[in-house]
Amino acid sequence: MKLIKEIFREYDIRGIYGEELDETTAYLIGKAYGTKLRELNKKSTVVAYDNRLSSVVLEENLVKGLVETGIDVLRLGLATTPMCYFAANYYGTNASMMITASHNPKEYNGFKFSYNGIHNAYGDSVKEIYQIIESNQFEKGNGKVEKVDITIPYINLILDKIELGNRPIKVVYDCGNGTTSVIADQIFANLNVESIPLFNTSDGTFPNHHPDPCVYQNLTKLKEKVLEVGADLGIGYDGDGDRVGFIDNLGNMIETDKFMIIIWRYLYNKVENKKALFDVKCTKALEDELYKLGITPIEYRTGNSYTRAATAEGNFPFGGELSGHVYFRDKFPGYDDGIYAGIRLIELLSHTDKPLNTLLDGINKYYSTEELKVHVEDEIKFKVIEKMNQYCLRKKYNFLTIDGVKAKFEDGFALVRASNTGPNITMRFEATTENRLKELSDEFTNELNRCIEETK
Repeated sequence: MKLIKEIFREYDIRGIYGEELDETTAYLIGKAYGTKLRELNKKSTVVAYDNRLSSVVLEENLVKGLVETGIDVLRLGLATTPMCYFAANYYGTNASMMITASHNPKEYNGFKFSYNGIHNAYGDSVKEIYQIIESNQFEKGNGKVEKVDITIPYINLILDKIELGNRPIKVVYDCGNGTTSVIADQIFANLNVESIPLFNTSDGTFPNHHPDPCVYQNLTKLKEKVLEVGADLGIGYDGDGDRVGFIDNLGNMIETDKFMIIIWRYLYNKVENKKALFDVKCTKALEDELYKLGITPIEYRTGNSYTRAATAEGNFPFGGELSGHVYFRDKFPGYDDGIYAGIRLIELLSHTDKPLNTLLDGINKYYSTEELKVHVEDEIKFKVIEKMNQYCLRKKYNFLTIDGVKAKFEDGFALVRASNTGPNITMRFEATTENRLKELSDEFTNELNRCIEETK
């Protein structure tokens, strides 16, 4: 298979198995990643894979490429992405390669990798792997392979410093047949709560629903189970375990930005660094609430690799993004770990007699759209965004350019940004009234269409 440049994306390497990447791709990525590790004077890396059907053969070929460059491989096997992150730090390699396509459909697979054990590679660091492969200049050596198991240390990490209160909690957790199926039962068995599992058998065909917990349709069965058993909350995980979604006791979905409000209401007087990081897609209600709590809001660009890195660099006690990635650093190393995030909400609930559906009482009300995608060719999408920038300048709007263009108003916002994962421009709108929401949506959609036509 010819190497396809487009699979080397902004945050990771990702494509359709058999069409855009295959065993040869994995082998070459292993050689390129190993070559870069040698350049950085690193001698070893952790390798793990999620439960997608193509992961095993990709892992075998990736490892083959790595050892041929002289890199020693700590082979974790089937594991969640957070387990891979933890293993890199636990064994002191501070380098990791995870084979996963996260929440993408089952036909996809890919690679997330790190050189420092703090955050994943992004931007030019991902493109450099492609460049090394194209150069055909690889280091040579004879690395060793060692199988490792961090199950017990990882469970201890998750449960360490969790202090449940007196209130008994009933929780339903939905693994979606994803990779959390290999570890979630063991963790909940060691947590003093009543837990009811859903779809906790590993199956890379994802037969019950697509494992993206930030899409409401994928939480339907979780909602039904929460209501059936009278649970205090429901927790959903994505395919590789680094993202999380929630259902409250009344069956309502709690979006990640709303979850962040709940957490900050609990954390604000328990941490010294009173700054909170979140991405540009999040509701203005989060920013409003942070100001009420005396927390400085730090708005940042979208992308797990970016937001995790920025949260670590700023040593913020908690950060996250709308897509379901959240980073606890108050008493946890800062990995985006869906299982851990859910347990922190369980811990919070156990210390209050209030039901989960009331923990957002008093927040400012906004109406918002879902993320709206407009197909725009990669060759022109950033030129279109620049024209939107110029439009906001002419209108003298208050706007951010950290990630596309986000025009901010007292009563809402309009976000227009270029997708980093495909030929799309994405939009999201929010306002205090439905009429104002439509007004903003119409204005910026019309202008976007005009800019696209002008740029073609």
